[in-house]
Amino acid sequence: MTAPSRAVAAAAALAVVVAGCTVDVGADAGGTGTTSSSASSTASSGTTGTQSTAPSGTSTSSGTSTGSGSDTGTDTAGSDGTGAQPTPSTADPTAVVGTEVVARNLAVPWDVVRLPDGSHLVSLRDEARIVHVERSGAVSAVPATGPDGRVPDVEPAGEGGLLGLAVDPEDSTAVYAYFTAAEDNRVVRMRYADGRLGEPTVVLRGLPKAVVHNGGRIAFGPDNQLYVATGDATERGGAQDRGYLGGKILRITRDGQPAQGNPFPGSPVWSYGHRNVQGIGWDGAGRLFASEFGQNAWDELNQVLPGRNYGWPVVEGPGTAEDSARGFTPPLASWRTDDASPSGLAVGRGAVWLAALRGERLWRVPLDADGRTGQPAALLQGRLGRLRDVEVEPDGSLLVLTNNTYRGSPAADDDRLVRLRLG
Repeated sequence: MTAPSRAVAAAAALAVVVAGCTVDVGADAGGTGTTSSSASSTASSGTTGTQSTAPSGTSTSSGTSTGSGSDTGTDTAGSDGTGAQPTPSTADPTAVVGTEVVARNLAVPWDVVRLPDGSHLVSLRDEARIVHVERSGAVSAVPATGPDGRVPDVEPAGEGGLLGLAVDPEDSTAVYAYFTAAEDNRVVRMRYADGRLGEPTVVLRGLPKAVVHNGGRIAFGPDNQLYVATGDATERGGAQDRGYLGGKILRITRDGQPAQGNPFPGSPVWSYGHRNVQGIGWDGAGRLFASEFGQNAWDELNQVLPGRNYGWPVVEGPGTAEDSARGFTPPLASWRTDDASPSGLAVGRGAVWLAALRGERLWRVPLDADGRTGQPAALLQGRLGRLRDVEVEPDGSLLVLTNNTYRGSPAADDDRLVRLRLG
């Protein structure tokens, strides 16, 4: 399928929201810019939110906390000046009690996906390569059909390159990839067999590209449809245009067609009014959650419902009752951009987990069986640096992918794939 064409403007806005209003999401590094109808920008650092009504209609509390995490199970949350100061004990079953480096020396890794045998594939954004990580931690290149074994047609630049991966849940030899090409962002499918990747078949082309705000996360949902998270490609107004596929979450078939049951007939659009979604995941009840980068005020966690408008670029932050009355859906939680800039997201172990780039920490947002979220808490603050992705493993451990070889301060063995053991 080819996305409708539209001129891509050159704007660099970044922003995010929390607790109850549609928001914008920004580039990896955070940024500057202005948006209207935002919450107060005077709050101090940490997770800041208000009691609000979640999209599902349940009351949601987005608390105020800043985490001072460690990998020894002594993560504590500090106050942001509003009085909330939770302090988990070392017996907390959600505290990190140990870390294990699974793989080292990965060059600008972007996504990690699990294969049926328990090994993993990792995309390397700027090298346009995919590597295989054995359960033992051994790393090997997965040759593709492009020059020097690279995935063909990938043209890395800025935040673009080889981004998200997804393995077909019904056919583990079918690997999907989202990447930046010469003229667009696109989704392709490749056959993975005998340790090699076959020639790509384009599934979805014409997604807008830019130096920043390329989105890039893809995943199969519990309905076996492929969900594609796109950025606004710096064309802020495009996020509100349902004919423009930037600033959206798309839902398509394996062949790139609009999936049956989408809210807008004949369209792949599932939700709109997004700025730069880079994390999506589902809970056991099939609820979809997404992370969004903020501009210069708020980063955001949303519950994504079909046909909903999440507000960018009109609303940033929790918004107001008037914003909700205008049809903008509020976020479940939000953070100052210095504390988050969330990329990858995972759901499991009774929480939504968000990997923070600029915030250099892992955020845990409690999630109950009814989809209600609790007060966020930070783990690993100052321990691993920038975090690009997080996955929940079947044994209950977490995998986090660092991102210090891009806009970070890399250690000698960065970047790393690290396993976290929880208490």
